[in-house]
Amino acid sequence: MLELPAVWSPECLTHAPEAEIWVGVRTPGTEVPQRATVLRDAVAAAGARLVAATRHPDDALRAVHDAGLLGHLASVHDDWVAAGFDKDPGQDRVVPYVFPTPAMLDGLPARDPAAVHARAGRYCYDTMTLVGPGTWTAARAAVDAALTAADLVAAGGRAAYAICRPPGHHATPAGYGGSCYLNNAAVAAQALRFSGAARVAVIDIDAHHGNGTQAIFYERGDVTYGSVHVDPGAGWFPHYAGFADETGRGAGAGANRNVPIPPGTGDAGWLEAVTEVCVAAAAHRPEAVVLSLGVDAAAGDPESPLLVTREGYAATGALIRDLGVPVVAVHEGGYHLPTLGDLTVAVLSAL
Repeated sequence: MLELPAVWSPECLTHAPEAEIWVGVRTPGTEVPQRATVLRDAVAAAGARLVAATRHPDDALRAVHDAGLLGHLASVHDDWVAAGFDKDPGQDRVVPYVFPTPAMLDGLPARDPAAVHARAGRYCYDTMTLVGPGTWTAARAAVDAALTAADLVAAGGRAAYAICRPPGHHATPAGYGGSCYLNNAAVAAQALRFSGAARVAVIDIDAHHGNGTQAIFYERGDVTYGSVHVDPGAGWFPHYAGFADETGRGAGAGANRNVPIPPGTGDAGWLEAVTEVCVAAAAHRPEAVVLSLGVDAAAGDPESPLLVTREGYAATGALIRDLGVPVVAVHEGGYHLPTLGDLTVAVLSAL
């Protein structure tokens, strides 16, 4: 019996990217709306109490994200359609084609271009994370799900689960990518700080490094970040971040722990890495944990080469539980719909 609240909003279904542009080729999207309904149905069948997400003010959201990013996501699709790109050349989703990288600007300030097709790359860092008519609504609803789950824990609950879709851990302070728009886990961690937790640990078990969460808290010591993920040095997203020598900076020095593992790693190596992350988190004496709960490290998932089993995920949940502090679980990845719900229930049941 799954004895924890699961927070959900039907508005998370409004985001329908329908495709990804990968190496210049339009491919089917894997971050589909059905992910959220599969998760909802699985946890409800396992006994979780479904709780409706409630609307929250933007305080915690603005504490981790640049106001320019928020305004861009809220308006760019409307601007895109107003400019006629849905008719000519027939692209109804916002897809950037130019990015203001240091290689382009060489120290010059980043500006807001007049042309919306140029502005599309102002805050986005890949071509795969498309913005459609319901993207902002869904991303904001996912934030509300995470905040509602944080409220339940701040009020004395031992654990709560937020069915967040789209996911969030690749969203940086002023950027989006990797199918992520707003960083739900970071917002939940900040909300727990606002609610009185002196120290919060974010533990990320998604198959890919949460470069966005790392970037948000990299110079802070009050919110630690630890991640186990497939080695970006072996050619896996996010490619440029997630290495073991990234340990934090300034007030956050020593508060960041990355444990990259090689492709093909199964339960034994995975659990050894999760244990290392949990030991590092415990050393900072957190009063609450935010679990970035991705299950795409499972064998058969199309988005990673790791081989974690259901038993491995159940053992992972037990390691998180044994930290002995309340947990807000925020959903991230997991793209194999036939096993997505069961793997998630395995983790949550152990919590």
